[in-house]
Amino acid sequence: MKNIIKLFLTAALVMGLSEILPGIQTTDYVSAVLVALSLSVLNFIVKPILVLLTLPITILTLGVFLLVINVLIIYLADWLVAGFKVNSFFWALIFSLLLAFARSFLFKILDKSNT
Repeated sequence: MKNIIKLFLTAALVMGLSEILPGIQTTDYVSAVLVALSLSVLNFIVKPILVLLTLPITILTLGVFLLVINVLIIYLADWLVAGFKVNSFFWALIFSLLLAFARSFLFKILDKSNT
């Protein structure tokens, strides 16, 4: 049940960030849920593979290259979900950072309220 709540919280954040950021467009709440679902699947399956393949450059850049991997995950979600559009690398980077911070904050509140 908690994972479903987290999925819908992420979808609400996707909708909210698409309203705030001019370089991110989401057509409706269904596409936001699909974006949240695709991001969770991509972060679970694709991201570890990308991190492993780019480990040397990640070490050389002291982990900064992980931001590029996050942007690639956002672009993959853009490619997978028809109602989601990212205009540029910059907006994908800002979107991924804001989404990560907001999710971290909300999920910590959610975890505290369940204990």
